[in-house]
Amino acid sequence: MNRAAHLQRLKTETFDICIIGAGASGAGCAADAASRGLRVAVIESDDFGAGTSGTSTKLVHGGVRYLEQAVKTFDPKQLSLVRKALHERRTLLHIAPHLCHPLALLTPVGNLIEGAYYAIGLKIYDWLAGSRRMAPSQWLSKAEALRHFPAFDGTKLHSAVLYYDGQFDDIRLNLGLVQTAAKHGAAVANHVRVSSLLADEKGQINAVEALDTLTGDLFTIRAKVIVNATGTHADRLRQKANSQQGVRMRASKGAHVVLPGSALPQASAQTEPAALLVPKTKDGRVLFAIPWRGQWLIGTTDTEADPSDTPALLPDEAAYLLAEVNQFVSQPIPIEAVAGGFAGLRPLLQSDPNASSKAVVRDHEVEIDPKSGLVSIMGGKWTTYRLMAQETIDACCAKLGQNRPCVTEDLLLQGAEGYDTRYAHRLAERHSDSSPDILAHLANTYGTEAPSILTLLTEKPAWGARLARKHPFIQAEVIYAARTEMALTLPDVLMRRIRLGLIDWQATLEALPVSAQLLASELGWSVADSAQHEANFRAHIEGLIGKATGVAVEQV
Repeated sequence: MNRAAHLQRLKTETFDICIIGAGASGAGCAADAASRGLRVAVIESDDFGAGTSGTSTKLVHGGVRYLEQAVKTFDPKQLSLVRKALHERRTLLHIAPHLCHPLALLTPVGNLIEGAYYAIGLKIYDWLAGSRRMAPSQWLSKAEALRHFPAFDGTKLHSAVLYYDGQFDDIRLNLGLVQTAAKHGAAVANHVRVSSLLADEKGQINAVEALDTLTGDLFTIRAKVIVNATGTHADRLRQKANSQQGVRMRASKGAHVVLPGSALPQASAQTEPAALLVPKTKDGRVLFAIPWRGQWLIGTTDTEADPSDTPALLPDEAAYLLAEVNQFVSQPIPIEAVAGGFAGLRPLLQSDPNASSKAVVRDHEVEIDPKSGLVSIMGGKWTTYRLMAQETIDACCAKLGQNRPCVTEDLLLQGAEGYDTRYAHRLAERHSDSSPDILAHLANTYGTEAPSILTLLTEKPAWGARLARKHPFIQAEVIYAARTEMALTLPDVLMRRIRLGLIDWQATLEALPVSAQLLASELGWSVADSAQHEANFRAHIEGLIGKATGVAVEQV
């Protein structure tokens, strides 16, 4: 994706749809609309997946907690949400198999009655999934549970219930949706913010004035329909379009800690590894300890937040997450083991402003403002992003007077074409001179685009070096991100294209100097500009460390 070329298109073409926001819902709408043959523009004020969409628990799931609430409260909305999500779960594993895969999860059981309760509930979960079920849930003995999750404290464990959901790489999936939209003709750009909405003589919005935040360039994007896909910030744009609009959005904060893979004992190579689901926490949520990309990811919290907040992991949140997991493991995890972490805001669509954020149904709504014509997609969650996009673009097609059916249920995302479970093995056979962990990482991040990164090594073999000693990310990925993935800043590369800034803060600082040099060479930064970019990003990472630990960075 060449940003200059896409910006030129945004400035000169007239589009059917302009989508504001390129997180999960906006990128999903872009891929849906473009694959229907519509003329699409999509802009993002920060970077693709920089907000809520890049800070999930990395699960593609129906929601066992929502199922429990549906049964306990006889709530058909919760039950409907679970059904939708279980349908979409299987679709995601089909259209992005390099980024999404099944994950075994274990729920620890303290006694026979508790085990029966969980086992029955998960059988209902299986039943709701129907033909899209991954594998049947099982009630395991203590010995079987310990084989799947050796970290369990056997003295406290009666047994465990095993079930399956999906796991995915949220930020890379977000980018894959943007890339797929561009492949089908969409004009896309990150770091472009809407400064004002423009309307025709009838008051219907037909253009946006946009600001390139990297250059200060101001320009107009013209489109017949404008879609507001700004997540927790949706009210801001809704009220800019029509000052009479009420407040619809709430936000809750979810924080996560990341631990090295060695922080918890691993299952043997002969046994399927499993994640831990903590079914009871003091704040009423379920909580997960999940193996992810060679690390352990623990989350999430659920606390009220303002939609305008910039969330970060805090010391009390890290302590809470570890304390909940430590109840079930034989060797408690010390706070010093935390290597990284992140926090994000969930966009909650409110009906009752006095209800707890934990009680708000994670459903979505497509709203069309009759006064301005603005189409807003609000609420929802990652697992149902495709359904949200389909309903949004269906509404846009109705406004446009066009009948174009959705095709995204079978639309493979970039990197998925030709990918299967043996792809990483075949890549390793063809590139036996490269480290196996690097090749596995490339295959499971870029799918069938992985050879494009390896081809860069023929241009400069030194780009095959690791960015940080303990991780599989290589220098060529920085070059690839700048040339083809519209990465324009160090956070674009290290927080999102490569994700190192989420999982290991010290390793990110290790990778920073060479990453800055590589990005400077690709983007034409001066020596002074490069130094400033590096200093700014170092301060950002040190700030995350300081907020999470409560310790001044110079003491870390």
